This record gives sequence, C-alpha cells and structure tokens, in this order.
Amino acid sequence: MSHDGSTKRQSPKHPYLAGNFAPVTKTWKPTPVSWTGDLPKELSGGMYVRNGGNPMANADLGREAHWFDGDGMLSGVWFSRSSSNANELDVQFVNQFILTDVYLSQIESTALRTPILPSIATLTNPASSLIWILWRIVRTVFIVILSHLPGSGFAIKRISVANTSVLYHDGRALAACESGPPMRLTLPELETVGWFDGNAVEGEPQNADKKDEPTLGGTGPLSWMREWSTGHPKVDNTTGELVLFHCSFAPPYVQYSIIPSSESNIVDYRSADDPSRIINAAVPNCTGGKLMHDFGVSKNSTVILDLPLSLSPLNLAKNSPVVAYEPWKPSRYGVFPRHHPEAVRWFETDGCCIFHTANTWDEYDADGKVAAVSLLACRLTSASVVFSAGNITPPPHPNHKDVVSEKPMSFFARYDDDPDPEKVDETTSLLSHQSVVPNPFGASSDLPISHDDEEQCRLYYYRFSLDSVTENVITHQFALAAIPVEFPTVSPLTAMESARYVYACSTSNESFGAALGKASKIDVLVRFDVQALLAKAQIDPPDPVTGCVDNRNLSQIMASKDPNDPIKVFRFPPMHYGQEATFIPRPRRGSATNKNTAFDEDDGYLVFYVFDEHQLNEKGECKEDAKSELWVLDAQTMARVQCRIQLPTRIPYGLHGNWFTEDQIARQKGVVKVRTLPVAATDTRWSRIKRSIHARMG
Repeated sequence: MSHDGSTKRQSPKHPYLAGNFAPVTKTWKPTPVSWTGDLPKELSGGMYVRNGGNPMANADLGREAHWFDGDGMLSGVWFSRSSSNANELDVQFVNQFILTDVYLSQIESTALRTPILPSIATLTNPASSLIWILWRIVRTVFIVILSHLPGSGFAIKRISVANTSVLYHDGRALAACESGPPMRLTLPELETVGWFDGNAVEGEPQNADKKDEPTLGGTGPLSWMREWSTGHPKVDNTTGELVLFHCSFAPPYVQYSIIPSSESNIVDYRSADDPSRIINAAVPNCTGGKLMHDFGVSKNSTVILDLPLSLSPLNLAKNSPVVAYEPWKPSRYGVFPRHHPEAVRWFETDGCCIFHTANTWDEYDADGKVAAVSLLACRLTSASVVFSAGNITPPPHPNHKDVVSEKPMSFFARYDDDPDPEKVDETTSLLSHQSVVPNPFGASSDLPISHDDEEQCRLYYYRFSLDSVTENVITHQFALAAIPVEFPTVSPLTAMESARYVYACSTSNESFGAALGKASKIDVLVRFDVQALLAKAQIDPPDPVTGCVDNRNLSQIMASKDPNDPIKVFRFPPMHYGQEATFIPRPRRGSATNKNTAFDEDDGYLVFYVFDEHQLNEKGECKEDAKSELWVLDAQTMARVQCRIQLPTRIPYGLHGNWFTEDQIARQKGVVKVRTLPVAATDTRWSRIKRSIHARMG
C-alpha cells in the first residue's frame, strides 16, 4: 500500500478498478480550494460529504473485486465562514478513510495481500466453487480470531467497512453499511470516533446519568448479526427519529429499530400507544435472508422489501451462489405502522429488484387514519447490476429477449441542427444547445445497445391500500417514465411526505443493469414532477406492472421545448461524468416552524462531484494530476451551473452523499477521543509468527 499520496495502478481488465473507479490513497486534512461562479449563500457554514468504497489493499485482487467492496472513504467540501469576514466563505476540501476495525487491522497486517473480507464478486460468481467460497469465509474468521490474540495491535470486533452512506442523527454524523452498525464521524474533519450501538458511541464522554438502554444486537451468540444495519437508515426531520432495519441469515431474518432523538428542539408526534424506542423487534413472516439494501419510511408507516434476491450461505447447499436472483418468485412488501412492526401486512406482486427507494408517503381517510401507503422506488427487472459491478457476466433472465437496435438513439446521437459537441464553449449554458456527448467507447456510432425489456431500471410507483381488513391490494403499480434512473433523492423538506419532485441519475448509454457492467458512468441528471405524472396516470392509466406514464426515450425528452414538461434533464458536457446528487433547499419564506409556509419545492440546488475524463491517458487510466470538481446546479432550471469548486484530487465514482447544515455541525455531541492510525508494532516473536501466517493466507 502506498502512503505517499500516489494512486495505485490497476489493471484495466477490471472496469471497477480502472479510470476514475480506481481508488486513491492520499488523504487531505481541511485544505482551502478555489471556485468559479457564484457560491449560493445557502451553502454558508454547511458541508457536503459523500461516502464510497475505496479499497486500500488491491495488489492481488485479480477478478475478485466489486464496486460495492472497499474501505469506506469520505470526501467532503466545507463551506466555512471566513474568520475575517462573516459574509465571505473559506471553501475547504477534506477526505479521510473511515477507520473501521477492518481498515486498521489491514494497516497493521501488511503481509496480507488481499482484503480481509471476501469480495461480493466471490459470493455472486456462479463460477466460484463451494470450496473456494468456504475458504474465503474461513480465512476471514481466522484473521478475526488472530486479531484478538495477545500481541495484536487491533482487535476486529465488527467487520463493517462503513462504505455506503452518510447521515445525521441526534448530534452525530454517521456512516452506514449493511455489515455492521453505524460509525460516528466528526464534522468537518471527518475523523472516525467509533461505532454507534444505538445508545452510545465509544470515544464520546460518558454520561453517568444516562439511562441504560438496550443496544443494537443485544446479547447472545447471534448478536453480531443483529447489529447488521441497512446502508440507508432514515431520519425523520420532524421527530428526529432514526429508523433502521437489520437483515441476517437466521430467523426472523429482518429486525427493526427506532432510536429517538434527545435534542430539545425536536417535536414528539407519537401517539400514546407508540413506543418511543424500539430495538431489534422482529418483522414477522419474512421469507429468508435477502440482499435488502433499502426500505421506505413515511411519517406514519414503514415498508420492508422482501424481494426474490437472496443473500444466504444456505444457497450453497442448493448449488446456487450465495447471492441468487429468482425472478419467478414474488416480490413482497411488508407495510406496517412505523412503531408497530408486529402489525405488518404483506403485499405480493411480480418479482423484481429494488436497491433504492425515492420517497414514501401516507394517504388519509376522513377520520385521519392511514388509508394507503405510496412508494416510489427504482425498480429493476433484472439483478444484472449485482453481477456486472463485479465484472461477472450476469446469468440470463428467464424471459430474456436478445433484441438489438440497428440504429440506437442514445445520448451520443445528434439532435436537429446541434453544433459539434467538441466545439461547445464551456462558458455556454450546459443546456443552451441540444448537443451530445461524444461516444466514450470510440468513434463508431453504431454500437449495439440492448433494448431488452428485462433490463429495466425505472422510477416506479406502488400504492398499497389499507382499506380492507381481509385483503392486501396493490391498487397502482407502474413506471412513471421509460428512461433508466437510479440514485434517487428528494428535498429534505418533503421527505416522507408527498414530494412533488424526485431527482435521479441516468445514463445515456443503456439500462443501468447492463451499463454498470461496462462501468458506464452518470452523464444525465433527471427531475421528475411526480404529481404531474400521477395526475396524467389518473386520466390515462398505464397497464399494471409493465406500463409507463411517459413512454418517451431520453432523446425525445431532451428535444422537448415545453417549459412545463414533467421531466427535465441536465446533461453533462463532453466526457464529463457525475455522481449522485444531493438537494439543498433554500430556506422557506416566513417562519421556519410553520409547515404551511408557502415555498417552491424545487427552490434549491443540486450538488455532486464531477470528473472530466479528458484526464485519462491512452490506456484509460487517470493521470497522476487528475482532479475532480464539485458542481452546484440550479434545481429549478436544471440547466445553470451556479458554481464549480476545483478540488486538489480526484474523487473516485462512489455511492451516497449528504448535506450537513451549519446548525447540525454546531450541534454535534462532544468527543473525547478519535481513532488514529496504528503506530509501528514492536517486532516480537508473536508478531513475526502472525506475519508469517498472514503471508501464507495471501
């Protein structure tokens, strides 16, 4: 591993270890950066942080690598107020590895040539033998045991790499991942404090008066699995509650927790029958261990996604991969009142995959009771992304149709009398021309693009009716549009309510499932007017399951001149690719506590990292001085880049980010100790034996 700031060279054979997917090794303390354009005043004092896997031990990975692997690394831009002038900002960049148990142990165990944890690619690859998978699992267990023996510098107590998302709850910034509990961080330094057990964090001051509450996982031989928390915990901005689920291989398979906020400015809207705190409550009647990444939470309800994408070592006994997709089985949606998982009602429909939900909201009857729960999610009709992101050929879908467009109309094609995209001046508004991005795969414009309907990834609407006490009916299930989208987000002001706008990422190349296998990148951001599209569906209802409200392709949407078009897009300039966008609202006009205060829901900005792939060399690898930018886009126009912040390093294409307000940063709980990198271990007989064992294990 390099500690001198150099970027590791990776073989271009694996798309997720090449180009701007390749990891970086240098970390940056808060460092001043420059920008062009106008910084919105709404950014003052706040900070944007994005999480993502950044593997630090790659020497012998070979084919065993997956985009979802890797040690968590946080990359942030802090818009700090100037110490000399409160009206000016000192913009600073910072990135840090999350110092998990696994990361610290890997730093100490330099003889290990491959990561401690098995790659997701190993678990999903149909070519992986039972013996090989068992060896990788046994190897991990053995390394964990070795770390607990006397003479070890750091004991591995939790195996999470904390590399998926980042959020704020009760005075703490937290990084989350499926393989463990959340990890607390400091803002703006992004230093690692310790694991959050649902009650306290190691490294925080001890409170002698604090009530001894149950913790995530509890006690017993399976407590370590009950700590495994979703990569997408939800925080209710009104009640301050943190809502999580925990998925494992053992019955009851899914457990559920709600952790209230202790902050005095939070209003408690619970009814008298609702418990304030829930820890590891069983969600009854789940069908088994699943790859369950996200869920839906509204103001009064929760939706658990029990989909036919299993994640269980027991699959090996059936001669199936640990991760297996069985689309002939139904998708099941467990809907229950937020504080009562025991009251879950299961709704079934056609099999699919969902990795990210966009928004969830309640509908009420005349008596104020919840009559229906609606869910917006990015619904995939294939599990290709799970395999493709590990450079593994996905197994064919049972209903696969090998259809290829003779003249694919993609974002690379010309529209009308567009100018030469290479001659578009960067000072020009990025949507002032209907220009196109040049084909990154070469000069040919005749690349075959799959149009198989079994490779969809669409923003999809479900409505679960609670009117009947005897039947569970999904009254609506259809796509809002035909274009592929992922990584959805809404304004924090309307999350868990009937949000009008959903923002998402798209690729102009092909469906996300297929595109990710080629390491295709995000080159389009999309804004959906959900209310307008659902109103259109009432007039002209789409076919259930397979129908779309808006059947236009991306090129047709881009060509639209309608200022009220319910779908608007932002296209990146030639060879520029983005990452998940986060919405930052402008403050509401009038009282901040008045929920009825008028405001335009899209009145705000989208922030996201951008990389210019003109910085790649002839082999498709990043040049040593390659750098990324943070862009701030006007969300109302979806056209004007308000400003661009130039960063001192590049940000590899990663996962999920969040915006932390100035007030949240100021309200952080105290910290007495943060984690630090281990000092050089004393050369003892035991340390030499341990290094020898590690070297033999590879």
